Amino acid sequence: MQYDVVDAIISPKTHLNVLSRTEVNKLLDTSQGGLYTIFRNCSLAVLNSGSNLDDGKELLERYKSFDIRVLQEERGIKLELKNAPALAFVDGKMIKGINEHLFAVLRDVVYVSDEITGNPNFDLESKDGITNAVFHILRNGEIMRPNIEPNLIVCWGGHSISREEYDYTKEVGYQMGLRGLDICTGCGPGAMKGPMKGATIGHSKQRIRRGQYLGITEPGIIAAESPNPIVNSLVILPDIEKRLEAFVRTGHAITVFPGGVGTAEEILYILGILLHPNNSDIPFPLIFTGPESAEDYFNVIDRFIAGTLGEEARRLYTIIINDPVRVARKIKQGVDTVRDFRRVNDDAYYFNWMLTIDTAFQEPFLPNHDNMRNLQLDNLLDHHQLAANLRRVFSGIVAGNVKDEGIRAIEQHGLFEIKGDEKIMELVDELLASFVRQHRMKLPGREYVPCYKIVK
Repeated sequence: MQYDVVDAIISPKTHLNVLSRTEVNKLLDTSQGGLYTIFRNCSLAVLNSGSNLDDGKELLERYKSFDIRVLQEERGIKLELKNAPALAFVDGKMIKGINEHLFAVLRDVVYVSDEITGNPNFDLESKDGITNAVFHILRNGEIMRPNIEPNLIVCWGGHSISREEYDYTKEVGYQMGLRGLDICTGCGPGAMKGPMKGATIGHSKQRIRRGQYLGITEPGIIAAESPNPIVNSLVILPDIEKRLEAFVRTGHAITVFPGGVGTAEEILYILGILLHPNNSDIPFPLIFTGPESAEDYFNVIDRFIAGTLGEEARRLYTIIINDPVRVARKIKQGVDTVRDFRRVNDDAYYFNWMLTIDTAFQEPFLPNHDNMRNLQLDNLLDHHQLAANLRRVFSGIVAGNVKDEGIRAIEQHGLFEIKGDEKIMELVDELLASFVRQHRMKLPGREYVPCYKIVK
C-alpha cells in the first residue's frame, strides 16, 4: 500500500538552531554507535502525529524510504526531509507544532548524547546520578517554571479508550483548566490527549494564555504514541525508567484514567515509590477516575493492587467514578497541600527532590525473554520491591505489544513467559485478560495477538 509522502527543507521556529560539526557528523552517522537511527525514528513518529497507528514496527516499515538529514549553513541549521508523511504538512508547509516537536527531538537527542552519556559528572549507576541526569534533561528542555506555584497535574491513561472515556478525560481536563491547573501526559492520543484538550478550553475561559501542556516520552514508545497536536512542550527522555521519574519529579499530583498495560505499569511505578518508607510523609495526590462504564475496570485494578501490594497500597489512592468536578476539586486541594509541604521543607516547586526513588525503579530494564522469565514475583519481596518487578512485567508486555524491538523479539523467539507465585499469577492473568476483553491492548479495529503467556 502506498502512503502520501513529501520532500521538504525546514528551518527551526524554536529550540535548537545551531550545531557543531561534530554534532552534525554524529547525526549523520548511520553506524550502530551513531545518532542517525534514533533521530530518524523519533522524527518519523513526530511527523506521524494524528495517524491512527500504534505499532512502532509497522510505522518504520510503512515509511522505509523516509530520510532526514541535518544541513549546516552559514546562518544556522536546517533539516532536509525525504519521503516524510504528508499529514505533517498543509498546502506544502509543515504544521508549526510539528516543526517545534521535530526540533525538540533534535535538541534532546543531541543533549543526551553530548552531555549525559559517558559524562563522568552523571553517574548513571547511582540513584542521585540518575535523578541528576533527569533534572538536567528537563531543564535543557526548558519545561521548568520556577516562579509559578505548584499546578502541574500528570494524567495517565490508555491510548486505546472508548469515546465515552475520551470525552470524560476532556471534561476532567476542562475542570482542571478552570482551576488554573496545567496538564502533563505521555503526549500521545486517547487519555493523553483528552485532558489537554479539555484544559485548553478551561484556560481560555479563565484567560490563561501560558497554559502548559507538557508531553514526556522516550524513543521506544514515541512511534506508537506520536505527540498529539496540543502538546506545547515536548521532552524525550532516554528510556522508560527516566521518563517515569520525570513524571513524578515534575508533577504535583497524578490522575489515572482507564488504560491498558502501559497504565498498569505507571500505577505500579507510583505505588512502588509511595510505598517506600522514606516517602511515607510526603504528600502526593493520586486519583483513579473514569465514567460509569469504567467502574468495572477500576474494580479489577483495585482487586489486583489489594491482592499483590496489600491494603497499605490501597490507602494511597482514591477512586472517583463519574464526577469530574470532584476530581478537579480534590486534586486542587491536594496540590495546595503539596505547596505547603514543600514551602515548609524548603523543597523546589518545580522538581520533587525529596522523593526517594529506589534503584529498582531507575535501572533500565531490557525486556528480553530471559529477563522476563527470571523476574522474581512472590511475597518474599517487600511490597515496594514487588511493585518494581510487577512494573517490569507490564513494561515488557508494552514492548511486545507496540515497540519495534519488542515486536521483533516476539516474532523471533516466541511469547514472553511470566511466572511466579500462583496467587500473584492468577491476579496478573485476570488483569491482563480484562484488558484484552475490553479492547485496551490495541486501537479499535486492530486485532490483538498476545505477546505473553502466564506460567503458574
